[in-house]
Amino acid sequence: MSKQARDAEVTSPLPTTKKLEELYQLIDGIEIAMLTTRTLDGALVSRPMQTQARRAGTDLWFMTAADSTKVEELKFDPHVNLGYYKDGSREYVSVSGTARVTRDREMIRQLYKPDWKAWLGDEGGERNGGPDDPRIALIEVQADSASYLKSTDTRLVALFKVAKAIATGTPPKTGDEGRLTSDELLSGEARASSR
Repeated sequence: MSKQARDAEVTSPLPTTKKLEELYQLIDGIEIAMLTTRTLDGALVSRPMQTQARRAGTDLWFMTAADSTKVEELKFDPHVNLGYYKDGSREYVSVSGTARVTRDREMIRQLYKPDWKAWLGDEGGERNGGPDDPRIALIEVQADSASYLKSTDTRLVALFKVAKAIATGTPPKTGDEGRLTSDELLSGEARASSR
């Protein structure tokens, strides 16, 4: 592919609906996100979190213990980043957004999964790890912007392209990059595209 053709491919804008579709497919296909928060002394810290649901288009939900350190960090600074990465295809998603912690019992019951009990343990009574356990809180991340790479190749083809790039000195194109601005994420198309 000529440089001119590659440049045209990179600069041709995808419609917002197509970018949102690619973003959602990637998020739905990657189970774990690295949630980055800011500590009380200003340092950045990341930890793995399992995405529980994607609701209202770009809002992402996670379960946490209400007394966890990350809850204190989110009270201090609600700005977060979510990093998703799929090893086999090298696809990734980076979401910048604002988080809020809620103990909304109805939403907890909707999202509840039996494996939450493993993270909380059973202390008896209502602290049994079930959907009414008062230790359960949810983190909702409202996306402000997102960038991603959607693979266009099989793993074998991608590895071949990387090997060819090493030999030729020309960077490989193993996927399509996309970016969604806050305006695109807040558009009616983004908010209407919930599961």
